[in-house]
Amino acid sequence: MKLGAIIRSYALASMRAVCPTAGQRAWRAVLAAAEVGYRAGIAVRAWAFVWGFRTIRRLPCPVICVGNLTVGGSGKTPCVIALADWLQARGHAIGILLRGYGRHDSGLAVVGDGCRGRGSWQGVGDEAVLIARRLPGVPVVVGGKRFGSGRELLRRFRLDLLLLDDGFQHRQLHRDLDLVMVDATDPFGGGRLLPRGRLREPISALRRAHAIILSRTDQVPDLSSLLQRLKEIVPGVPMILSRHRPSRLTEFGRNRGLPLAELAGRRVLAVSGIASPEGFHRTLMNLGAVLAGTMVFPDHHAYAPDDMLHVQKTAENVAAQLIVTTEKDAVRIPMVERGDMPARTMLILGVDLEITEGQDALERLLTRCMGKACG
Repeated sequence: MKLGAIIRSYALASMRAVCPTAGQRAWRAVLAAAEVGYRAGIAVRAWAFVWGFRTIRRLPCPVICVGNLTVGGSGKTPCVIALADWLQARGHAIGILLRGYGRHDSGLAVVGDGCRGRGSWQGVGDEAVLIARRLPGVPVVVGGKRFGSGRELLRRFRLDLLLLDDGFQHRQLHRDLDLVMVDATDPFGGGRLLPRGRLREPISALRRAHAIILSRTDQVPDLSSLLQRLKEIVPGVPMILSRHRPSRLTEFGRNRGLPLAELAGRRVLAVSGIASPEGFHRTLMNLGAVLAGTMVFPDHHAYAPDDMLHVQKTAENVAAQLIVTTEKDAVRIPMVERGDMPARTMLILGVDLEITEGQDALERLLTRCMGKACG
């Protein structure tokens, strides 16, 4: 587990403790001081952009950004894929820019070359490989400096729109449309800035957004209260409601498609290394699966063969009939020689972002942005 994840995990445990120990109280004090410092740094950075001390560079092509305020998953990758499909269906040639979180290499790498995904996930990041697989024909470039990445894409390919994945805080690159994802099940990351909480920026930063896309809205009992609070923070900004709709079930290693009904009534071991495993578990139960057990690894975990042997043994111990993981995890799971060990079938559950309310408002924003395309 990376140091940052360890700190966040311990911080969360310390903040949640009802009767904190002396060590936890000391840790809270350290986190509170660190949060103050982080807040000051964020404020100075924002001020530098507002007053022109930090340069915002513009590409010769419209840029649509999909980002969020919190550390962890809010559904950005399914949203980027859904937007890419929508834009392609209307005849636009698009490219996608990613930072490549969790990659082992540095520098710029083109993952999708207009034909198929290319490169190992360790070199480019699991999200880049997943997007390239889901969007054949769409070039995907990974690099920390998104302006340079965008220029490289435009140099290599004839494109008229770029999608910037996880770039809300990357203000050095001008964007024509800022779409901010908010996970309805955990909208504000505890309400605290890093490292005390999971907020990358103060909640007021939502005022830079052109639209808010709420994900997992089908998994919360009281959506109206959240909508009211968001409307108070960003009055007049469109609120787009969405859910993660399970759409694909495939057998790991064989790519054989199965009906989603295959999960109904079956004892399942859920295996994931993602930021929001609870949403994955709820989705499985909504499909009728019986959760025999769960194995939660750190976000972007690099699965080793020993991990998968442990998964198989756990499935046997809890009498699971199936092992189910996510598409993002499947990118990082190695094939294992099972030998004589009893093996459970591993399935991959794929989800799509489905807009349930606000489709017209989103399409108007996208159409306005497409009108600026360089063609």
